[in-house]
Amino acid sequence: MISRYVHERDIPLDSQALGTCQRAFDAILAELSISREHERAENIAAFVIKLYQQGIHDEEKLFQLGITASGNLKS
Repeated sequence: MISRYVHERDIPLDSQALGTCQRAFDAILAELSISREHERAENIAAFVIKLYQQGIHDEEKLFQLGITASGNLKS
């Protein structure tokens, strides 16, 4: 009964999902020449995870969307 109220975005990511997100995140930072310590990095990481939770599981697609949106994310 309660399962209909649980959304995919509420389910924790497993190690495979985290690996996919991590690789996309690292590629975005490398492409943008941003260090992990940069204030934008946290927003990019959150965005990549959000995309994954919304059903985008392709690493290349996560990368492309992350690059496209990176200019609009809060810094």
